[in-house]
Amino acid sequence: MIRNREEAAELLAAQLANYKGQDGVVLAIPRGGVPVAAPIARYLHMPLDLALVKKIGHPANPEYAIGAVSLNSIITDPTIAVPESYVTAEAERVRESLREKYRLFMGNRETVPLQHKVVIIVDDGIATGKTLQATIALVKVKQPAKVIVAVPVAPPSAIVKLKEQVDEVICLLTPPDFQAVGQFYKEFTQTTDQEVITLLKEQGNYSL
Repeated sequence: MIRNREEAAELLAAQLANYKGQDGVVLAIPRGGVPVAAPIARYLHMPLDLALVKKIGHPANPEYAIGAVSLNSIITDPTIAVPESYVTAEAERVRESLREKYRLFMGNRETVPLQHKVVIIVDDGIATGKTLQATIALVKVKQPAKVIVAVPVAPPSAIVKLKEQVDEVICLLTPPDFQAVGQFYKEFTQTTDQEVITLLKEQGNYSL
């Protein structure tokens, strides 16, 4: 069991110590990933940014993902035939909602460039891993030097898949009886928008 997100951050930071001082960036998956990522970024002396990603749904079935969008990248499944005009329009619609969320959390600050940097993606845990896999794919579009995933808890099957996608995966717990992330925290309260904004402001990455 992990006590809370703060303890998870402390334990993960210790395992990431060899990246201290390197040219890198810590990407938090909001909202729950921010309380874990902020102390890690401070410890490693790296800037903290947000990984905002949302799927693009199929025109006939919005729940069926045909790709994913970040603030400045897009990936699509080339095996799924949909009109390019639909993908372009839907990607822009989704991206605008991501921009609104980024402005809420980060004000008018620009995103941190990822090219040639060590990118450490942090969340408070992995359930299916689908969002994280899409995040990784979109990060790779930016040509980072290295991609690392650091999470407190995940099912073993998700870790196996992630290890095929990134340079390193650091995970504190991989329980075989995994059902939900909160199952392995003593305290697992919902992270609010205001908490995220406060943490980012304390990190010195928030500008009005």
